Amino acid sequence: QVQLVESGGGLVQPGGSLRLSCAASGSIFRLYSMGWYRQAPGKQRELVAAITSGGNTNYTDSVKGRFTISRDNAKTMVYLQMNSLKPEDTAVYYCNAAATVYSDYEVARGYWGQGTQVTVSS
Repeated sequence: QVQLVESGGGLVQPGGSLRLSCAASGSIFRLYSMGWYRQAPGKQRELVAAITSGGNTNYTDSVKGRFTISRDNAKTMVYLQMNSLKPEDTAVYYCNAAATVYSDYEVARGYWGQGTQVTVSS
């Protein structure tokens, strides 16, 4: 009922930058918090950054000062600008959103994208 499609991943050298985008579509009644998670091989999925519908943000400590999350509510998009990338940022990055849909607008549910690979390597 809600589809999330990520784009912008790829291979980048240490110190480089990437910008991830996530487009939400479907029978969306309302979008609430949106965020980015990542999962490296052999590790649990972790929250990277999140942003509320009002624009409040939070980041995991390891990316503070390097990553910036933003959203365009009109376009139902969320972005993650990643600067000063490090090899330890290598992971599959997933978009997440809490939303209600027209057929069930009283209950918010979480939705996931399919993920996009980010590899930081020289």
